[in-house]
Amino acid sequence: MRVLVTGSAGFIGSALSIKLLERGDEVVGIDNHNDYYDPLLKEARLARHLNHVNYSHIRMDIEDKKGVDEIFNEYKFNNVVNLAAQAGVRYSIENPHSYINSNVVGFNHILEGCRHNNVDHLVYASSSSVYGNNTNMPFSVHDDVNHPLSLYAATKKANELMAHAYSHLYALPTTGLRFFTVYGPWGRPDMALFMFTKCILSGQKIQVYNYGNHRRDFTYIDDIVEGIIRVLDNPAKSNPNWDGNNPDSASSSAPWRLYNIGNNSPIELMEYIQEIENTLGIKAKKELLPLQPGDVPDTFADISDLLKDFNYKPTVSVKEGVKNFVEWYREHYKL
Repeated sequence: MRVLVTGSAGFIGSALSIKLLERGDEVVGIDNHNDYYDPLLKEARLARHLNHVNYSHIRMDIEDKKGVDEIFNEYKFNNVVNLAAQAGVRYSIENPHSYINSNVVGFNHILEGCRHNNVDHLVYASSSSVYGNNTNMPFSVHDDVNHPLSLYAATKKANELMAHAYSHLYALPTTGLRFFTVYGPWGRPDMALFMFTKCILSGQKIQVYNYGNHRRDFTYIDDIVEGIIRVLDNPAKSNPNWDGNNPDSASSSAPWRLYNIGNNSPIELMEYIQEIENTLGIKAKKELLPLQPGDVPDTFADISDLLKDFNYKPTVSVKEGVKNFVEWYREHYKL
């Protein structure tokens, strides 16, 4: 297959590109290489697959409608995975416009490209953030999610709705994947594992929000990538039993689906920190702080649909995942 991966120098996009190339797909990657976090890390990720014979890289922004149209017209993709987005819950409070431009306008350009070029399947990143004020655990794709707590979450919910409109109007198969706290080697520097490891090794205090009373469904990068590929290979289909009088939030009469990809095993933030401490052999200095605006106290993924439809559930434990990250971090930064 010829697959477009947007955000291909990102944490998930780079790892996905490698796996697709390993199985023989042709991959075209798009990334704008912005400076939301260290661009050198993006370059280092990209270097792992940049020179593969079946990989082509395009440095551009999906906000560039003309550029996106030209790429779709030139390459005629079988499948598309949209991972490009302005990430981060708290940054959306400081810089809301960048989220609308990338996550809404840019995503519409991807939808248009798929629509006009007979793409077989569009898979796109949503987020556990869409669950917002929901407190019924575990979070189910069959529950309504109409109370986001950040603009980032609102843009991800918007992506799901926009994709549904295109699936309905143009019979474009689309699948949204709600990722739950992805971590692992080559991860994002603004995520907890990266920040905690850096601070602990340098003797600085780690900032522990909500006084450590978070629970997170931490999901290892390899598990996320495996889930994406399984979904990608099975284009969304309409639900023949869908009923407008009793609408299911995860499926439709259109070829549109939603799935959670999470570890299905949330742990306390303090336990997560303890795993980092144990792996590093260093005790963390902690600064306990209140809950940040936009954050939710707990996440917990119901993955029953993922298991039923794809016979898949994540398997990597937090203990193993943290160990793999710390080994990568020490090697990458030569510590």
